[in-house]
Amino acid sequence: MSSVVLATAGYDHTIRFWEATSGCCYRTLQYAESQVNKLEITADKTRIAAAGNPQIRVFDVNSNDPNPLLTYDGHTGNVTAVGFHKDGKWMYSGGEDGTVRVWDTRSQVCQRTYESRAAVNSVVLHPNQGELISGDQTGHIRVWDLTASACSCELVPEIGTAVRALTVALDGTMIVAANNNGTCYVWRMMRGASLTTHFEPLHKLKAHTNIILKCLISPDCQQLATTSADKTVKLWNLDGFTLDRTLVGHTRWVWDCVFSVDAAYLVTASSDATARLWDLSSGEAIRTYSGHHKAVVCCALNDSAIEGRDADG
Repeated sequence: MSSVVLATAGYDHTIRFWEATSGCCYRTLQYAESQVNKLEITADKTRIAAAGNPQIRVFDVNSNDPNPLLTYDGHTGNVTAVGFHKDGKWMYSGGEDGTVRVWDTRSQVCQRTYESRAAVNSVVLHPNQGELISGDQTGHIRVWDLTASACSCELVPEIGTAVRALTVALDGTMIVAANNNGTCYVWRMMRGASLTTHFEPLHKLKAHTNIILKCLISPDCQQLATTSADKTVKLWNLDGFTLDRTLVGHTRWVWDCVFSVDAAYLVTASSDATARLWDLSSGEAIRTYSGHHKAVVCCALNDSAIEGRDADG
């Protein structure tokens, strides 16, 4: 089993797997039906979900089978978010049809559908594995309680300004929402007596002058990465919301990013048809992944050690 799984996808209807260190593409999957909007790798590195329009396909990471293992049908437009429960028993998704969905990964059945009433741009799973949080085109952030099957909380940081991306700290203490105005809203998250999550406004960060396409808190909860239509990636210190560094090199919009498990590296995906691997201590791009011939809008990385085995990447 590969110790590092790195994949990219986008508008050329392919998913590409890369050797992270050499930059060689060792496997290409065709996704004939549509572009691929989002990728997510399971915690055990065996499967990868690709969100398209309007279906989600799941492929085997470790085989050479070009066909999907599973297909999930139900969304009626672009699927903009996909992710897995930590033990892989269920998967969640969000889409431009205004729904957030929970799927049984074995039966491919949609177990729950939540109506957001506007195109959903981002969905994240709270580390407690019991709440999904969605952000939509009208600027609403909603917390969906999976036990109660209901919306337990709603936030509107900027009325009418689309929430483009959400990220939750792995320790469950903080959530960040990035919007089309280039602003990040930061809240402290607290559990109330009723066990529902409460949000306490912490900071408003004017991160970019253009649309923020992705925001992501690092695995060690020390940094926030923001990627933008201004072609840059910025890294912010979460201790004081100061700018640590700006990563410059992509020549078009930067759509997605993912940290390595030790938060020392960042992979980014761009409309310039490349993905890049950045050394965050120097701010340099140490590898460029070239091979796609249209915009690369999503990337996924799993370099964590599993079952006691050390990852060597």
